[in-house]
Amino acid sequence: MSQQPHSIVTPDEHIVTAREALELLYLHLEQEAEAKLVAAAMRAGWSTEEALSAIDDLKLEDMQAIARRKS
Repeated sequence: MSQQPHSIVTPDEHIVTAREALELLYLHLEQEAEAKLVAAAMRAGWSTEEALSAIDDLKLEDMQAIARRKS
C-alpha cells in the first residue's frame, strides 16, 4: 500500500464539520488497517474468513466499550 499524503480541509476552506473534513481519511485508514490485519493473520496461517471474523469481533468490542464510556 502506498503512503500518499492526505489533505484535510481547513475550517477556512469550506464550511463543513470536523467529521466531514476527516471522514475520507478516516475511511482510508480503516481500510488500510483492516488489510494489514488480514494480511498478518494470513501470514500466521489463519484464513481470510477467520481474520475478518476476528476483526469484526474487535470492532464490536470497541463499539461496546465506547457505548459504556458514554453512559
